Amino acid sequence: MPSIAPPFERLVRQFRGILAQNVTSWATVGTIVALTGFGPDHWFAAALRYVELPQAGLKWPAWLDIRAVIVSIGVAIVVADVLVRRMGRERAATGLAGADGTSPQSVEGTLPSRPGDESAAGDVTAAVGSPPLAPSLPDRPSIVVLPFANMSRDLEQEYFSDGITEDIITDLSKVSGLFVIARNSAFVYKDKAVHVPQVCRDLGVRFALEGSIRKAGNRVRVTAQLIDGTTGGHVWAERYDRDLTDIFELQDDVTRHIVGALKVTLSDAEKSSIAEVGTRNVEAHDLFLKGRELLARKNRENFDRWMACFRRAVELDPDYSDAYAGLSLGYSLDYQNRWSDQPDLSLAEAERFADLAIAKDDKNPFAHNIAALAAMNRKDCRRWTDESERALSLNPNYPPAIMGRGIMHIYNGQPAKAIPYFERALRLDPTLPAQYLHFLGMAHLVAGDYDQAAKMFRDRVTADPGTDMSRAFLASALGHLGRAEEARRVWQELKQINPRYSFADHVDRLPFKDPADAERIAEGVRKAGLSD
Repeated sequence: MPSIAPPFERLVRQFRGILAQNVTSWATVGTIVALTGFGPDHWFAAALRYVELPQAGLKWPAWLDIRAVIVSIGVAIVVADVLVRRMGRERAATGLAGADGTSPQSVEGTLPSRPGDESAAGDVTAAVGSPPLAPSLPDRPSIVVLPFANMSRDLEQEYFSDGITEDIITDLSKVSGLFVIARNSAFVYKDKAVHVPQVCRDLGVRFALEGSIRKAGNRVRVTAQLIDGTTGGHVWAERYDRDLTDIFELQDDVTRHIVGALKVTLSDAEKSSIAEVGTRNVEAHDLFLKGRELLARKNRENFDRWMACFRRAVELDPDYSDAYAGLSLGYSLDYQNRWSDQPDLSLAEAERFADLAIAKDDKNPFAHNIAALAAMNRKDCRRWTDESERALSLNPNYPPAIMGRGIMHIYNGQPAKAIPYFERALRLDPTLPAQYLHFLGMAHLVAGDYDQAAKMFRDRVTADPGTDMSRAFLASALGHLGRAEEARRVWQELKQINPRYSFADHVDRLPFKDPADAERIAEGVRKAGLSD
């Protein structure tokens, strides 16, 4: 079988670079959390909050504030770290230029396609040399919304600051005249000292929005500043002190100021879409933010918790479209992952709540994308296509919907056609969440490129050690490659993670248009001598 080569090789290199860049910081923070139960931010906050002076045996000058000293030391460490990293990058860039002043040589190649998969995507030329150091700027105003800092004393309020950040990203993403980096890539910089111009260069955007949120009782203070990444200068800045009930108007105001500062003209539909807030019930909105935060960790332990948040939000506001869409997503994930005692009943519930979400707000891209997911699980290709297109028309900067279109081509037996969608999603979400690796592996598996499929699934397991589905497909790829012993080790890990996993049921649920594609996956498992 022919392989899918150049475009996927570029994606592989970017995945591995991202994993290598972040593994040190992950390991450090993970060690601190494992040993103490709290992250570094907790201990720093605790030091400022609880240190009491003068201490026994110590006498400080009356004019010296020890808290100011601690803060100054912390700032000095951060500044030194930023400068050292920057000098390191400059030295590395200089070294590369001195070693080879020429740009990477571009070698044109073709993207092979499967028999019967004749399309423009099957004849894409691509450069297979070294990838560029940074992506080029888009042809329209581009922005990343960095996670707003939680300035509340209560560290449990983190979900609120994260939620407001994500809401602003969503509002800006609805503007077709903007290029907006996705939430997953923006949140890579959470709780990190960042040099905004460097972040903009890394992500290939012109502007960055950063700020902070302090929530106290029924009051909220938000500061926001728009920064030009090319100069580091401020384009716009504002501070808001509002009642919590005004949070929706505050988000709308921030979005409109940014759009105005970037000189983007809104269509009437976009003006209306940004003004939509979903709910006026502050408590319902708060519950939705909590549920969405829990959804970031998709596992059995969190399933009941996020579903409880969405159910309560619906009780408080029966017209809240996002909350219904959250319930639909939860049931779709249960159908796929078999978390509940009756997961086969969950698909009908996912469809029911998706319909309710759309009925409450037909202009909600989240609702349409979740409806597309339910249609995929039902193997309803027509609705899957329609809902995906509707979601993208409402939010052109929506990586999950873009990826959904690519996944649809995989299940239709045309993996080459999926590549432009994967690359588009990659540009908007360059850190690539771990599930993207799974579908890249699936594309190789369907194309019959088992060696590349195995590499993709191994990277997915590294990025998400708790995955069972990727291990099942890795075992299939290894079976095709004749590595039965390795496949059995992977299968044993899978059963330890999810003793209830059934490969036959899993493959039967996959919405392949051609049963031969599903059979190819099952054949690999049989070749490895594995069974349920």
